[in-house]
Amino acid sequence: MRLAVLSAIAWPAPPAGYGPWEQIAYNTAEGMRRRGHDVTLFATGNSRFDGKVVSVIPVGLNEDPALDGEVCGALHVAQLMRRAAEFDLIHNHFDWKPLTYALATNAPPLLTTIHGFSSPHILAAYYACAHRSFFSSISDADRDPGLSYLGTAYNGIDASAFSFTQRPGEYLVFLGRFHPEKGTHLAIEIAKRAGIRLKIAAIAQDEEYFKTQIAPHIDGDRVQFLGAVEREARNELLSNALALVHMTTRPERFGLTLIEAMACGTPVLGARMGSIPEIVVDGVTGFLCDGVDDAVAHVPQIAALDRRACRTRVEAEFTIDRMIDRYSDAYERALSLREPPPPTPEQRRWRAHDWWDRPMAYTDLPPKPRSSIDTNFA
Repeated sequence: MRLAVLSAIAWPAPPAGYGPWEQIAYNTAEGMRRRGHDVTLFATGNSRFDGKVVSVIPVGLNEDPALDGEVCGALHVAQLMRRAAEFDLIHNHFDWKPLTYALATNAPPLLTTIHGFSSPHILAAYYACAHRSFFSSISDADRDPGLSYLGTAYNGIDASAFSFTQRPGEYLVFLGRFHPEKGTHLAIEIAKRAGIRLKIAAIAQDEEYFKTQIAPHIDGDRVQFLGAVEREARNELLSNALALVHMTTRPERFGLTLIEAMACGTPVLGARMGSIPEIVVDGVTGFLCDGVDDAVAHVPQIAALDRRACRTRVEAEFTIDRMIDRYSDAYERALSLREPPPPTPEQRRWRAHDWWDRPMAYTDLPPKPRSSIDTNFA
């Protein structure tokens, strides 16, 4: 099969540190290449892939502030669509914009992995283009009732790249990005109340949140900020921790850091919402928590968990091979059907109601005007 994999371009594929969409696009391309497919990865010019790489920008958008994201993103998608006839199937890891291009082309079947809806408002594009793209979710929890899905393909990692440590560490770790929805402030509160050190490794997405709710607590001892850790430093940080704290304030779409920590043998203290109950086996590979009080109460119990069970869970469900198995099934169905099925009556009703005003779990966003977009393009 001639396969095109379209990566996000905030970072190279694979990224040195943070960059979950780019990491999974790379893992998809590499996994399919190893199974004998002819794979072309559309990514940044500094991406590292043993197959073919096509790029329109030399580095990731976050690596060069002079790059304009809107312009580069549009050119990135256009480059793929210009060559669409060369492929049997296109796998899109670049959110909604490629869907709109596909409306005006005779591109081959398109499968879009929905890595998460950043807001309810981008659903206009997904609904309008639902007859042009198949969809795959990254967890059962992160699905929209207005869309049809070929299946769920959990994100997969190379477990061998993570060092397993049997002995529990003596600190908690937060890994990811600074944003209220990721709950860094809750990790700090949990660590302080439990009387244990917290090491934070994150990129700054929300500067105001960092300055007001995180920075005042960083003392270099009980609460340490390590910056953005990469590769071996990331591996060491995770493998030597007592637990990863992932107390999100909105439902998690997947949570790549959860399986990276578990691959190291490190259990997870996670919020009981979104995808986390699909990943963490409560009382076995971590604890599902209903709030800060619950998480604090579980901290003394973490060291008694069998860290080998964490690694085994990842090897059974969250490897690249398992992800590729699931995507292979989705590819087979997409190539067989050629076109997505029409929406069901229930999906039509869901698309028709006022989805612009649907509440989000994290609501500190500026209000958006009502839309007059016609999403019924089919």
